[in-house]
Amino acid sequence: MNLKHLKGHGAMLSANILFGGMAPVSKSVLMSGNVNALSLTTFRMLGAALLFWLASFFLRAEHVNHKDLMKLFFAALFGIVLNQGPFIWGVSMTSPIDASIVATTTPIIAMVIAALYLKEPITGKKVLGIFVGATGALLLILGSQHSGTSANQSNVWGDLLCLFAQFSFSFYIVVFKDLVGRYSPITIMKWMFTYSAICYIPFSYSSIASIDFATVPLSAFWQVGYIVFCSTFLAYLLIPVGQHLLRPTVACMYNYVQPIIASLIAVLWGMDTFGLMKGLAIALVFLGVFIVTQSRSKADMDAYLAQKEGRSSK
Repeated sequence: MNLKHLKGHGAMLSANILFGGMAPVSKSVLMSGNVNALSLTTFRMLGAALLFWLASFFLRAEHVNHKDLMKLFFAALFGIVLNQGPFIWGVSMTSPIDASIVATTTPIIAMVIAALYLKEPITGKKVLGIFVGATGALLLILGSQHSGTSANQSNVWGDLLCLFAQFSFSFYIVVFKDLVGRYSPITIMKWMFTYSAICYIPFSYSSIASIDFATVPLSAFWQVGYIVFCSTFLAYLLIPVGQHLLRPTVACMYNYVQPIIASLIAVLWGMDTFGLMKGLAIALVFLGVFIVTQSRSKADMDAYLAQKEGRSSK
């Protein structure tokens, strides 16, 4: 593994650690009753857009041509708008357990889309790695399930919305891989979050206007600040790096890190305990990531077949 790949792995791992930390913090904000899911999502989009534009003023200006600006709109549509919106809506209709289970489909969907769009081979190692990683994630999620509570009541439409959100993000990771390599991550994200904020504000304006900010506790402001800066600005700053340097299936495998981080935070907050099952689950997740990284890419497969043909022609 060369330095370029290590940088990509580090970026995707860090981004998904930040995403995993967002789950319990977001739950705390929403449980306060002052901010609803749509308003919180809009704060994320608008806050991240402002931060990326502010950061861009400290870097060398990059010109984005009109064709790429249009592509960035669709990248924002699939990577943020149709991912964040349907997922939050789906979680409100189904259980957190079901939503987490559906989220484990991301690497599988990405593998299929990459095979169809990028002609990436579906190898035995890739399938095995995804299976091992998914097994670890499911063990972790199902091990945290408490049956018999209203929070676990599921709804098929909620599950389908969560599945659509995973498909949308997987589509973004695969299809816009080349686009994110043309510009810096800050340039990419300042436009994507600007488009996303524009899409969300018309639907959330009334709910934001109805918030009595004087009654919102100070802790909620800090939590929203963490979500905007750490779990959105920093995380999405890292995503294009990993997306550009890693194969789509490998990049999406780090999605399995999110329930691990959420579970570890729950343990630290005294909401859960750490046992043998969680240790096994974490080991399986990282083993799955390792197996997928050892699978052959399209370039590797083409080189292997060319070498094989060269030998047979002698």
